[in-house]
Amino acid sequence: MSEIVITDEKKLLSALGLCARAGKITVGIPLICEAMKRGGDKMPRIVFEASDTSPNTHKRICDRCAYYGVRLVRISSDAMTLAAAVGKLSPIGAVAVTDTQMSCLTEKYIKFGSI
Repeated sequence: MSEIVITDEKKLLSALGLCARAGKITVGIPLICEAMKRGGDKMPRIVFEASDTSPNTHKRICDRCAYYGVRLVRISSDAMTLAAAVGKLSPIGAVAVTDTQMSCLTEKYIKFGSI
């Protein structure tokens, strides 16, 4: 089992905003699940989930990410903060980065370790 530590969440949210302005994200659980199913150039490379998603939503996105081999990171920010970071007005449960280079930009603020 691996432990995920976010080193600087403000910078991570800023990086997600940059990804959004570049058009390299998918927003919302249903669209992310559909993108994983279809694959191709919109296939998520990494998914960031808000801290306040329901247990059912968390299980749904967690199972999908495990099945398709996509890294899932649950951040401590709530859905409104995540939405504001990517320029949305209504709360969103998750954001997926679809570009490899942009996902590397966001992963700079995440430290993966083992328990």
